[in-house]
Amino acid sequence: MQNRKLNAGAVTRSSARAAAFGVDLRVAGLVTVLLALAAVGWIISAAQMDGMDMGRWTDPGPLGFFITTWVVMLAAMMFPSAAPMIVAYARIQRHRRESGRYAPSGSTAIFVAGYLIAWTIFGFATYTLYETATSLLPDFLSSDPGGRYLAAGVIFAAAIYQLTPAKNVSLMKCRTPIDFVLHRMRRGYLGGLRMGVEHGAWCVTCCWALMVALFALGMMSIGWMAVVGAFIALEKMLPWKRLANRSVAVALAVIAIGVALSPAMMPGHSM
Repeated sequence: MQNRKLNAGAVTRSSARAAAFGVDLRVAGLVTVLLALAAVGWIISAAQMDGMDMGRWTDPGPLGFFITTWVVMLAAMMFPSAAPMIVAYARIQRHRRESGRYAPSGSTAIFVAGYLIAWTIFGFATYTLYETATSLLPDFLSSDPGGRYLAAGVIFAAAIYQLTPAKNVSLMKCRTPIDFVLHRMRRGYLGGLRMGVEHGAWCVTCCWALMVALFALGMMSIGWMAVVGAFIALEKMLPWKRLANRSVAVALAVIAIGVALSPAMMPGHSM
């Protein structure tokens, strides 16, 4: 009994100190879990890609391997930039529970699952398109100059998409988590799943061109994966939205020119 009182006192003092410094331990814990999952995703991705071809239009392998790799990649690349949205959802759910309204425990995990489902559907569609193209035109995505120029064209198209109204609207949805959660709140596990899928769909609309550019650069390249992940984090988390968005567009255009004119200088690429 005395030990329990001492432990409770220690927790109370710890919480008081955290509150004094403006730290919400529950939020900090959630962010830590998300970053830890992202770190695990990077480690697993690096292990899976070790020794694989890292050039343009890398063969994604069998569907089962691709989906597993894709989900792990998503956790690594997206969880850091998705953390503000997930934290906002978790805070609203906690507030609902504290005020006596229905908000089942574990709904935040369901929300994250919905987010991953939306991206997995996009990954499956991209995989299907890739396999269809390579089966109909075996040399379409080869490493010859034609494949190189196609890769450069896809990357440049991703740069152009950065400047479109669709990109701007979807990026704003991703950058305003409280607004998204408050205006789309649905109750229960099914509601959390629907909200996660909806947020994931906005994220796909925002970042699909960057992910297709990753296919062109080499999906099995941990280096290009890190570059594209950094682009996503910059434009979603930096306070200067327009500057971040335009900077990513310029960087993609430069990469496209590099792939087209001097592929030997680009990491993971060769003539």
